Amino acid sequence: MKPHLVSGDERFGEEVREFRCCDTEFRIRASGLRAGRTASVARRTAEALEEQLNAFDETSAVSHLNDDGAVDNEHVARLVRRGLEYYERTDHVFDIHQGRVEHDLKAFLRGDRASPPEAFDTGAVTVDDTHVRTTVPLDLNGLAKGYIVDQAAGALDGFGRRGFVSGGGDMSPPMGPVAIESPYGDDTPLKVLDTEWNVATSGGYQRERRGTDHIYDPATERLGSRHESVTVVARRDCMEADALATTLAALPLADAESLAADWPGLEALIIHDGVFHATENFTTHVLDT
Repeated sequence: MKPHLVSGDERFGEEVREFRCCDTEFRIRASGLRAGRTASVARRTAEALEEQLNAFDETSAVSHLNDDGAVDNEHVARLVRRGLEYYERTDHVFDIHQGRVEHDLKAFLRGDRASPPEAFDTGAVTVDDTHVRTTVPLDLNGLAKGYIVDQAAGALDGFGRRGFVSGGGDMSPPMGPVAIESPYGDDTPLKVLDTEWNVATSGGYQRERRGTDHIYDPATERLGSRHESVTVVARRDCMEADALATTLAALPLADAESLAADWPGLEALIIHDGVFHATENFTTHVLDT
C-alpha cells in the first residue's frame, strides 16, 4: 500500500461543536481518531432528527402525525413505544397523549396565548412496527431531546475515540466532571457530578410565566413543577433520564422520592423548598471534593 497524507480530521485530537438544536444549546465533544469528522456526523445526526421530531415545525413527522392521526417513521415509533411504557410505569403522570396541552402551554409561556390550558385530553395510540396511529395530538417533547442526545452520542462511538453530547440539561455519559446548575440564579453549582450514567435536569425556573412553567401532571390535571430542580442520572439512556426528570418534577415530594427510589438504574437529586433530597446512592455519582 502506498503511503498517503493523513488529513487533520483523521489524526488523533479533540473537537467541539456548539449549535442550536431543540430550542436549546447543544454541545458535542469528540476525542480520538478522526475527531473532527465524527463530531460533524454527530451534529448532522442531531439536526436531522430535530427536523423529524420538532412538533412546532409543520413539516416534521411529529406534526404530520398530530395533524393526520398517522405517520410512518421509525424514530417517532421508538418515542411512542417508550412513551407508552412510561405512561404505564408512572401511573399516567408521564403522558404522551397531551400534545394539545403541550402546544397551548408553550404558546402561553411565549406570550402568544392569554391563558394556560385548562383541560387535559384522553385518547388512543397504537404502534405497528414503524407505523403510528393516534386519536389525539401527542406530546413527545419529554422524550425527543434525550433521544436526539442518545442518537448523536451513538455517532461518536468507534475504535480509538470517545465523546459526549449535551443538549440543555440532558447529557450522555460525560467525559469528566459536570456541574449541576443552581436554580437560584447564582454561579455556585448545586453539585459536581462524576458519573458514567446519562444525566438530565428539569425545573420550572427555566421557563416560567405568571407562576406557570412547562411541567404538568395529567393524572391530577395540575400545571407547574413542584420543586425548584430535579436532576436524574440513569443507566439505561438519556431518553430515560429526560423522561424521569420531567416526571419527578411533576410529582409531590413524597411520591417523587418513592418513584425514584424504586426505579432500577436511576438516582435522583430533588431540590424542594431549598432542601436537598437525594436517593440513597446518588452520592456515588458526585465528585468527592
